[in-house]
Amino acid sequence: MEITRERILKEIRSAKSGNQSAFSYLLDVFWNDVYLFQLKRLGIEYEAEDIAIETFSRAFDRISTFDEDFSFSTWLITISKNLQIDKSRKKRISVRTQTAEGYEDQVRRVADQTPSPEDKLITEQHLDQLLRYIKQLKPHYQEVINLRYFQEMSYNEIAEQLDEPLNNVKVRLLRAKKLLAAVINQNQGT
Repeated sequence: MEITRERILKEIRSAKSGNQSAFSYLLDVFWNDVYLFQLKRLGIEYEAEDIAIETFSRAFDRISTFDEDFSFSTWLITISKNLQIDKSRKKRISVRTQTAEGYEDQVRRVADQTPSPEDKLITEQHLDQLLRYIKQLKPHYQEVINLRYFQEMSYNEIAEQLDEPLNNVKVRLLRAKKLLAAVINQNQGT
């Protein structure tokens, strides 16, 4: 399906109503824009990925505030730029900030504890072959897949284990599943 402004707006509206596949669609369409923007700024792959993940986490958490009169990609890039500036400042003054407890409680209530159809498919794959595919991913993606599918942790438990906000864990896991699917498709095609 062609990516048009109307389709993007439809998916944004769907995401505003909580549709998870709309979030996935928006992540797929705009991931490269945000990631490459950060990669150009930082020149360090893993930092660019981390900020891209945080960008989508923040954007999805605040999707209800998006004004449809503006470009969604510009909104994402602005969020990403501000996150990177904030991180740079914090790094320079080496101050560690934490998410407010009220915000954490609010995010935890939204968490879906049930495995999705993709979760079930992944757990049903032939284990040896699946492990070979997983080893082709970057270590931080391997880690979230391991925690979710092999240690069967909930999103909340993973967030606690990694000491990261819940939305970051959700976006990182979504990205890891998409990369794993690409690796599987690539290997099955050869």
